[in-house]
Amino acid sequence: LAQQDPDPYLKEGYDFAHPPALEDFEAQLERSLEDLSEDRDEALFDRCPVDFLAYLSVHEDADDFDFDEWLPRVRTAIETLDLIVFVPIEARDRIAFSRSDDEGGTTLAADEKLKEMLLENPFELGVDVLEVHGDVEMRARMALQRIRGAR
Repeated sequence: LAQQDPDPYLKEGYDFAHPPALEDFEAQLERSLEDLSEDRDEALFDRCPVDFLAYLSVHEDADDFDFDEWLPRVRTAIETLDLIVFVPIEARDRIAFSRSDDEGGTTLAADEKLKEMLLENPFELGVDVLEVHGDVEMRARMALQRIRGAR
């Protein structure tokens, strides 16, 4: 079972703006699409293309992003996945970030948009989505139960 490197951009020397520019999220979306196009039997990905669509949709320059141009490639890539496990930001989440890490509420807004995109499925992505909650052990149990039930 392979796991995606959580920070391939930094290893490759990609220099992100702070806060990230629209082009930074487009680069991450492109990379995510490339990762999903690689032939793998079993793999876990920390993020999928929809994560980056969510960030792009709440970005201050979102009007400059052409969803229609990207959606066919995103749909094709997402269809290669067996399951997306959506881990929303919870009030008691163990992941803490400071206000400077979330300038303008972008992370929280992207989390809400991601939830909408995955659970309401306005883009008709054609993938099974599981929303997990609770502590890390509870989330893992929920995901493993779904995976084992699918076999």
